[in-house]
Amino acid sequence: MRRFGLPQLLMLAPAQLLLVAFIAIPSVYVFWLSFTESSYGKEAVFVGLANYAGIWEDDAFWRALRNTLLVINVIVYGELLLSLALAAVFVQGIPFRGLVLAIILMPYAISEVVAVVMWKYMLDPNIGSIARALAALGLPDFAWATNPTHGLVLVCIISIWLHLPFTFIIVYAAMLAVPKELYEAAKIDGANGWQRFRHITVPGILGAVLVALIFRYILSFRLFSEVWLLTAGGPARQTEVLAVYLYKQAFTYANFGMGAATGWIMVVISGLVAAVYVVLLQRKGFRRDA
Repeated sequence: MRRFGLPQLLMLAPAQLLLVAFIAIPSVYVFWLSFTESSYGKEAVFVGLANYAGIWEDDAFWRALRNTLLVINVIVYGELLLSLALAAVFVQGIPFRGLVLAIILMPYAISEVVAVVMWKYMLDPNIGSIARALAALGLPDFAWATNPTHGLVLVCIISIWLHLPFTFIIVYAAMLAVPKELYEAAKIDGANGWQRFRHITVPGILGAVLVALIFRYILSFRLFSEVWLLTAGGPARQTEVLAVYLYKQAFTYANFGMGAATGWIMVVISGLVAAVYVVLLQRKGFRRDA
């Protein structure tokens, strides 16, 4: 194995210094802040585990945690299922492939703020195109502003629409990399479409799927913009997720210690979830050299 010498270490130093300055040091500071009582114009006072105990006893935190876990699982696996279906169609061949691919990738170029505002207008009961279409079909209004369930469902729809291109590209590229000879041999042996997908496609793309799940779980756990811009956690804090709970603790209630503690709880939970998929990736996703 080639060892790094001083020149190589010096070349890596700027990047490592940036990581230390903008990630490591702030993380350590926030970790220390989570054990203090702190606010605007007030010196931080060490309170031990009081912030974590306060969070443990806060019903709003448990509701936000439940909403977060529910929403991110719907988002992540919804994206995965749609990506698998779309990638399978593209691999088989589709008319106007370039145009359809551009349409699928287009949402990734739109900012979250613009996307949320656009969906809010489309579902406005007075002027929204989707709201009018639902009314024309005799369906009830999508009351995302007053119904917590509708609000969380719309958050899932917006997030899936925005981030589907990320998962789709990974899955599609993995499907293209599966050797076609395997499908031809399976077809000659009499395997039907489902059997070919189950025994050839799934093992062939499993590593890529696990990588996509790791990234999407970590990114989805930080879900904030869609909820904040759509409902701000309302009505009555029923649609809060952890990132919104953190924001309110730190900047609405000016309780920096509680906000910092919530942030580290989010880091631990998302790290544990990611660790599960990393273990699966090591065991099943990549083949080890003999």
